[in-house]
Amino acid sequence: MCDIGRPKPRSRRISAPRLAVMRQHESADPAWTANDLERNPHAASDKALRVQRMFTSIAHAYDLNNRLHSFWRDQAWRRAAVRMTEPVNGARVLDCACGTGDLTEAFANAGAATVTGLDYTAAMLDLARAKSIDGRCLAVQPTYVQGDAQSLPWPDASFDIVSIAFGIRNVDDTLKALKEFHRVLAPGGRLVVLEFGEPGFAPLRWFNRLYTHQIMPLTASLIARDRSGAYRYLPRSVETYLSPERLRAQVQEAGFADVRQDRMTFGVCVGTLGIKR
Repeated sequence: MCDIGRPKPRSRRISAPRLAVMRQHESADPAWTANDLERNPHAASDKALRVQRMFTSIAHAYDLNNRLHSFWRDQAWRRAAVRMTEPVNGARVLDCACGTGDLTEAFANAGAATVTGLDYTAAMLDLARAKSIDGRCLAVQPTYVQGDAQSLPWPDASFDIVSIAFGIRNVDDTLKALKEFHRVLAPGGRLVVLEFGEPGFAPLRWFNRLYTHQIMPLTASLIARDRSGAYRYLPRSVETYLSPERLRAQVQEAGFADVRQDRMTFGVCVGTLGIKR
């Protein structure tokens, strides 16, 4: 039997299914050039396809880069997102832009009744599924579905919690996605959005910009052997996206009430919570 209450030691070996997925997706056509990123990437007419191609290229190194370049804070931010949506026990959870399933699995082990992860990129879902059979011990087995956060394939009031971590800025139309989240939530349901922000303290903000615009793109691209431009897109997409205040306003415009925001790690990450009344 699995001991759900205790973290399992990570195996140093990579399972055969996961290794096959990594090799299958470790190269892809370039998604973003330097010229592309001189403009606002959110205005690109083919943004969705570029984002999909980008994540296909970096899927194999996504978790490693997340851990290293957040100084292992990415998992703490996801645990905070779970806490923001409490009570989780018995809830039906939809994790949009689930990627490799880190937040999906956090909800699975937090007492959710059912957990569904949705992502637009097949390569990310392949890794999420591989992780779920890679010796992991989950209280609930997640279901993974490929789809678009702007057009969810579920009827109204299907979920009690909807989450999206660092993915809302990658959709074409933020407000459209937020309205879909509102639609599939039951009355009283909770939405939690994690997105990057900036520290308010000027010296920290200067260092954060140096790190995210100069250091991280280089080291992350080397680790991922990436030529898609993904880690140049990341800081540019944050820089040109909605401020936390504007994102909060759009969450309210989508119909959510009692909207609040929690700033984490000096404001590097911002959690936004809204309730469907």
